[in-house]
Amino acid sequence: MFLRPGSVLSGSFVRLSQHFRSAEVGTSGRSCGSRRLSLLSRRRPPPPPGVRGAGGSCRNTLMPKKQRQKGLSAGGGAAEAEASCPVARDKTGAVTITVHTKPGSKHSSITGVSAEAVGVAIAAPPTDGEANAELVRYLAEVLELKKSHISLDKGSRSRDKLIRVDSSLSPEEVMRRLRQAAG
Repeated sequence: MFLRPGSVLSGSFVRLSQHFRSAEVGTSGRSCGSRRLSLLSRRRPPPPPGVRGAGGSCRNTLMPKKQRQKGLSAGGGAAEAEASCPVARDKTGAVTITVHTKPGSKHSSITGVSAEAVGVAIAAPPTDGEANAELVRYLAEVLELKKSHISLDKGSRSRDKLIRVDSSLSPEEVMRRLRQAAG
């Protein structure tokens, strides 16, 4: 090896070089099985989970799992029921509706209400924001509100959208009107 005087080798390099120097090579060019077993048995046991190994390396360390589950809180069942509903109240107090759209349909209609989203067929092509404008107009008609009370919050270029309803309607009333329109 070519080392300058006063240079320092890392611990892993030193262990690796000792391993290759001490390995016995048989006539076939392979290391002996018993020698390999003795080298493996000399390894240090891995540190317990959550404890860093010697030298600051974090080999064999388990990462902690996330404690928080999406949609669950300390409140219990009420928060879980809201999380499975496409209509909810956000932090600002407005009602939000998770919508899965199908643009380019013959007629605007609500195709279904599931636990994840409200399915809406839109009678407009998905170009130049025409489908988004038709969605807002149709939901205003279904919820019996002005168009100015309904806005597109997220998903302007996606089929999955988040609609914001700024009115005095409760999430339960919005859900009832959507189910009534679905049939």
